Amino acid sequence: MRIKNLFSWKSWAMVLTLCFTGIQGVTAQKGPKWLEKAIFYQIYPSSYMDSDGNGIGDLPGITSKLDYIKSLGVNALWLNPVFESGWFDGGYDVIDFYKVDPRFGTNTDLVTLLKEAHKRGIKVCLDLVAGHTSDKCLWFKESAQADANLQYSDYYIWTNNIPKSEQELIAKRKASPNPQSNTIGRYVEANAPRAKYYEKNFFECQPALNYGFVNPDPKHPWEQPVSAPGPQAMRRELKNIMTFWMDKGVDGFRVDMASSLVKNDPDKKETTKLWNGMRAWMNEQFPECVLISEWSNPKQAIPAGFHIDFMIHFGIPGYPSLFFAKDTPWGKYENSYDYCYFDKAGKGSLKQFVENYGDAFRATKNLGYIALPTANHDYQRPNVGGRNTFDQLKVAMTFFFTMPGVPFLYYGDEVGMKYQMNLPSKEGSNERAGTRTPMQWSNDADAGFSTCAPDKLYLPVDTENGKLTVAAQENDPSSLLNYVRRLINLRQSSEALGNDGDWQLISEVNKPYPMVYKRSAGGETYIVALNPSGKAVAASFPTLGGKAVELVMGDKKQGKYRQGKTTDKIELKGVSALIFKLK
Repeated sequence: MRIKNLFSWKSWAMVLTLCFTGIQGVTAQKGPKWLEKAIFYQIYPSSYMDSDGNGIGDLPGITSKLDYIKSLGVNALWLNPVFESGWFDGGYDVIDFYKVDPRFGTNTDLVTLLKEAHKRGIKVCLDLVAGHTSDKCLWFKESAQADANLQYSDYYIWTNNIPKSEQELIAKRKASPNPQSNTIGRYVEANAPRAKYYEKNFFECQPALNYGFVNPDPKHPWEQPVSAPGPQAMRRELKNIMTFWMDKGVDGFRVDMASSLVKNDPDKKETTKLWNGMRAWMNEQFPECVLISEWSNPKQAIPAGFHIDFMIHFGIPGYPSLFFAKDTPWGKYENSYDYCYFDKAGKGSLKQFVENYGDAFRATKNLGYIALPTANHDYQRPNVGGRNTFDQLKVAMTFFFTMPGVPFLYYGDEVGMKYQMNLPSKEGSNERAGTRTPMQWSNDADAGFSTCAPDKLYLPVDTENGKLTVAAQENDPSSLLNYVRRLINLRQSSEALGNDGDWQLISEVNKPYPMVYKRSAGGETYIVALNPSGKAVAASFPTLGGKAVELVMGDKKQGKYRQGKTTDKIELKGVSALIFKLK
């Protein structure tokens, strides 16, 4: 019997439907539909808006600024931790995952924020510190008791014996100027009734939660397998936390130190299994909610179940080579490059970024999204050191809002707030204090952030005589604030420039200035040309065709696009950014 006789036209229709459904299924792996247009705004809650005049930001303060946030064009928020905290590490030492910290308000204040944000079409994601708690957490206090069979006894990792090498690290940490803030070593000497030591996850006051060990060492009885009751109970607790907040309207979570949960897991296979299980559960129970990872290795994190993973200051190399100059705090720790790319000196390289980003993008573009944030609470802002003019910042912002993936705008970067050097450490911030300063709304003593006395502010403000404020830029068409708004509007108007559009570098990686790349999708093609250097540059590339080229973003005085029969050419003046659309 010949194959064509086996199928009626209805059968073929069913086959085609199944094939189409399969294709849709691949797309659906990337997450809920709203991610296709998502643009996040990250808020450090202590620093955004103070509603009660105590010098510290709070949830009602954020709620009062939702109309401004919507005006930016963003449609999602990520809030740094708002849970009750010991405040040794900026909220990342959580005491109670089910309670808003009193400094920010109440659980009801958070629910109010969720409802008001949703009225405006804004999603809200919380920060989930999944790998550890504060040592003040009731779970930890109970686990430290002599009775090892209480409810929370095995939520943590306790032992009376650790390797000699770890004992030496404890001694070294104790001898350091600030042992509590020294992160070396895995164990803390507690001399608790339960045992002498516990395993930490970062600082001493952040005991690691017990998700189990890969291939537990028989000589280390404290290393429980991932299948043991304690690690399994911990997984259920994590789901309970997430359920509690998603039931109240939270739209997802950014997961702190997402790759750190399972111990002795160098290839992250068990960590991947853990998060894949969480993703499958979320897909079933909360399909419109998302998981965002602080992993900074998209090729691991996205197949592990995360919808979004950051490419930031650690993990796969590349981001620092773009933005961290050697004379800035984060640049001084880098030894893989001499000059950053976004610098007027024009001596940077694109090779490290393009190779690593391109590899990660190609591997994950049908599975999830890579995020390239403008900055975050853990590293310096774009306005730092010699990159301090609006023209320079506009070039950087053009990059951030024309790359594929999900953009994350760190609060205040839209008005060019600067990283403030040499601030005293605040709640474990150390050098990070300079990037956690209060949002600058207006030109008064508190920059419109609070009504307290200036010396009571959470951290100091520096508006440069009002220049770096919302009030100064709101009604100025040429301001950075309105430039960012136009960029976001342009991105949202185009499938090609959007989160799912394709990306290809068309300039030569070994001739890094200018950086020219193509964004394409749905029959549209845009060309983005960036020159952060202070000198005029040009790039030639095989012709892209098209009847004409339209300048859709930037000043035509900054440069031009010349079409040829076989070769196209873009010329750019110093410190300039242009976006063209092929007709």
